[in-house]
Amino acid sequence: MATRKARLRRLRAVASVGAGLVAGAAVALAAQRPALHSLRTRIERLEDTAQTQRQTNFAHQQRLHWELLSKAMDDPDLAEVLDAYNGTVPPRKQRQFLFANALYTNALCYYRMGNMTREEFFGFARSMLQNPVFREYWHASHPHRATLIDASEEAKLGRMVDDLLVQLEETDIDEWWVVGEPPQE
Repeated sequence: MATRKARLRRLRAVASVGAGLVAGAAVALAAQRPALHSLRTRIERLEDTAQTQRQTNFAHQQRLHWELLSKAMDDPDLAEVLDAYNGTVPPRKQRQFLFANALYTNALCYYRMGNMTREEFFGFARSMLQNPVFREYWHASHPHRATLIDASEEAKLGRMVDDLLVQLEETDIDEWWVVGEPPQE
């Protein structure tokens, strides 16, 4: 009987210590909750700031790209630097291709920034592909797009435009604006 009482006392002591540990952990967790909430809020703000900075940098890069292309379009000597066609494209056509590239890149950036949906991008491409100079640019720049990483958003959009161009070239209807199936977001 004495052994049983001793065991019972030890069991109560262990239970008492266990309850104390649980209570202590609960108090510590409750005390840390505001600090954890504050840290979580700060991390969210930092992520928002980083996202805003990336968008600002992206817009700045887009503007710089446009300025560089504009200079090349205005100056045939500078356009030679961007001759990616091994001299097979006359200077006038090359400047047109640079402008086509600028239009496409602008739409691509608009899409990446979230200012244009994938469906709107598709509509833009369908419209631009009605222009023979843009089509010629698109065909001529195919080797450049082939160097993109397959999984990249730019490569996926390029393939979407490639597919649309094939559909437009194979269609026999005059209503080009209904050709192709707009992509699902």
